[in-house]
Amino acid sequence: MSRRPSTDVEKDTPITEKFEHNTKEDVQDGRILAFTPKEQKAIFRRVDIRLVITLGVLYCISLMDRTNLGAASVAGMQVELDMNAKNNGYTLVSLVFFLTYTIFQAPATVLIRKLGPRSFLAAIVVFWGATMIGFGFVPTWEVMLALRLILGALEAGFYPGCVYLMSTWYPRFELQKRNAGFYLIGSAAAGFGGILAYGLMQMDGLAGLSGWRWIFIMEGLLTCVLGIGSYFIIVDFPEDSPNSWSFLNQDEADFIVARIEKDRADTVVEPFSVWGYLKHAGDSKVWAMAMLYLLTTTNSYSIAYFLPIILQKGMGFSVAKAQCLVAPPYVAAAIVMYIQAIYSDKWRMRGPVIAGNALMGIVGLSLLGYMKGPAVRYFGVFLATIACNANCPALVTYQSNNVRGQWKRALTSATLIGGGSIGGIVGTTVFRAKDAPNYGPGILAGLIANALIVIIVALLTLKFYRANKRAAAGGKIIEGLEGFRYTY
Repeated sequence: MSRRPSTDVEKDTPITEKFEHNTKEDVQDGRILAFTPKEQKAIFRRVDIRLVITLGVLYCISLMDRTNLGAASVAGMQVELDMNAKNNGYTLVSLVFFLTYTIFQAPATVLIRKLGPRSFLAAIVVFWGATMIGFGFVPTWEVMLALRLILGALEAGFYPGCVYLMSTWYPRFELQKRNAGFYLIGSAAAGFGGILAYGLMQMDGLAGLSGWRWIFIMEGLLTCVLGIGSYFIIVDFPEDSPNSWSFLNQDEADFIVARIEKDRADTVVEPFSVWGYLKHAGDSKVWAMAMLYLLTTTNSYSIAYFLPIILQKGMGFSVAKAQCLVAPPYVAAAIVMYIQAIYSDKWRMRGPVIAGNALMGIVGLSLLGYMKGPAVRYFGVFLATIACNANCPALVTYQSNNVRGQWKRALTSATLIGGGSIGGIVGTTVFRAKDAPNYGPGILAGLIANALIVIIVALLTLKFYRANKRAAAGGKIIEGLEGFRYTY
């Protein structure tokens, strides 16, 4: 790709016409003007491959590794390890993951900034893959519980690290479709985890191991391989030296940085201090966003962990059908979330999309929980799965669009995903073994969570509208940057 200096623009072509996709501010920055719109898209396509696709594939493995308990359960894990309603072994093993996953979120976002995304992310993927292999050899559910604590600590740095890394590379209104693409790859492929698990179950008896053990062993091996490979693909932060990327030259790197500076002026990293990091916790919207993600993941984790069991015990499907029927709702969710992301970026609109999804979730859970026929209930599964999964990338973008500064971005990524991990705790505890097959308390908790999402989004929208109006009238500057406006 050749670099085109701003001085080479043809004299007979107006700059604003030659670069029709650039704004007036872009024209004033030679680092952006150096590339035509076609060249700019080509640069971002290369960034997308290194970030969205690579991280999305790893996220797929992450989701499968943390949620394959449901598949292993219907494959005989609960019976062999004596997990029952009396000891609540399955619920406890599901739950403890989120304890360490929550605790290590904030430290992990500091480490990724210090160690660099490539080294940090690749290392934790390999280590948790090795932990997954260990799941296949546990003698008791108590040992599995201990390994789940280790898995939670290792995975704690991955999702917030990915969210933080991608938010540093893209302007605010080009971010949701990237977040959706990342999440789409993960959730759609993870939806097929049930089918993969069913295939691995057929290894039952090989080397004297049960089929459910092979699910963990083979998926763990796959995780290790992908973790090693990712070290050679993942890139560091855009303001770092392009020598560590090799896929961009200096002019292209300058273009990326210039776009971020124009959008929100926060590529410069201040020296780390505990106070400089934690002071942003005083911002109320940080916790409102974390609460929204908590409420969304209460639904998404409930579905991920318990859908195979509900399909088998609640709707009467066979093990094979229960494993395979998990996939279609996730595929539908992937399609809807990406379409939503395209138009949400185009219209620069976040809150109404999130609230609309929550309303869809209320309808879906009502059908699943309170209707009789399996067809109607399965349709409810579609709506509920689409709603909570589509809201995950939407909420990540909603939060990213409304904060500035590297350390604030790091903290809010941690608090947001930390809220999500607490949602995982809620989702796994409200679905109790003794409530089978209908899981009434779990369904009710999901309905309440979606209703609260609508209320919180409405309050944030009012807050953002008033702040924007006040700033436009010459009042308080938003996020310390003149001209910055909230997205709602």
